[in-house]
Amino acid sequence: MLPSGLSMLWETVDPQEALRRRFGFGRFSEAVEWICTALAREWGVAADDCHRLVISGENAIAWLGSDRGALVVKWSRTLAQFDGLAASTQLLRWLGDRGLPVAVPIPTAGGDDRVVLDGPVGPLSVAVLPELDGGWLDVEDLTAVRAAGACLADLHLALRGRTDPRLRRPAAMEPPDRRIRRWLSDSDPGLAPGASARLRTLVAALPPWDGSPQPVHNDFRSANILTRGGHVVAVLDFDEVAWDHPVSDLAKASVYLGTRFRNWRPTPDRVRRELRAGYESVRPLTALESRWLEVLTLWQAVLAIPHSHDPAAWARAAEADGTG
Repeated sequence: MLPSGLSMLWETVDPQEALRRRFGFGRFSEAVEWICTALAREWGVAADDCHRLVISGENAIAWLGSDRGALVVKWSRTLAQFDGLAASTQLLRWLGDRGLPVAVPIPTAGGDDRVVLDGPVGPLSVAVLPELDGGWLDVEDLTAVRAAGACLADLHLALRGRTDPRLRRPAAMEPPDRRIRRWLSDSDPGLAPGASARLRTLVAALPPWDGSPQPVHNDFRSANILTRGGHVVAVLDFDEVAWDHPVSDLAKASVYLGTRFRNWRPTPDRVRRELRAGYESVRPLTALESRWLEVLTLWQAVLAIPHSHDPAAWARAAEADGTG
């Protein structure tokens, strides 16, 4: 569980100083007062007992009770992302209307899913969501992992027909084969030379990629998946939605599935197999996609290696990836 009161999600800096410098609130109580005032004015919600406020980069998340039940309030001060955040929040409603397990935003009195409000030191993009009852995905619960894989496939199928120019896309979209070759040529830091050599061999042996990009979650991992009784209650945090290929998203999820905030460790092979089995129970991979999944998973494993201290042994995991 995240701690009560004010804290940082993953950074090791003073949260009080971060609250003041990034958002202009001198104290936790000032932030709570601002949240409660905004909820009453814009959403017609009477809030009480804000028991947790977490800062993540230029974003913040607050948990509080209200006359509408337990709520989560999210805001960002990054102006360049406001359009994308508005699109991803509307996407939540669109997915909820289609029966996908997401936290459907609570609209303002004017019917908006997300609004830009004046904060103490500048505009803030704000959304209000219901707090859903579940726990973070435990990758030791293989039933829940399989359910998560099926859920990811459901998301990919639903998102396949979604088009919105505001959804986040890479500056220059490339097929995965070209992307990996360019990375091997220009950006590989050599942290796992055996894995890089194997990646180069695998890419050279594969036919060109022939899939089409679409919106994908792009951050599908334990911290963003709520489960209960082996079932997925909700997929959280669509703020990182990207324009990519479903197999790329599955590969990234395979590598990062067990990560939470400051606890980052490689995903065991048995967990990856269950995730894939759940995924293919809904959306079977083609023969070419299956081969590319191996390559993309290896690439993501190499990308995950930290450039300095590596206590979780990401490099060793990447070197062993696919050799068994």
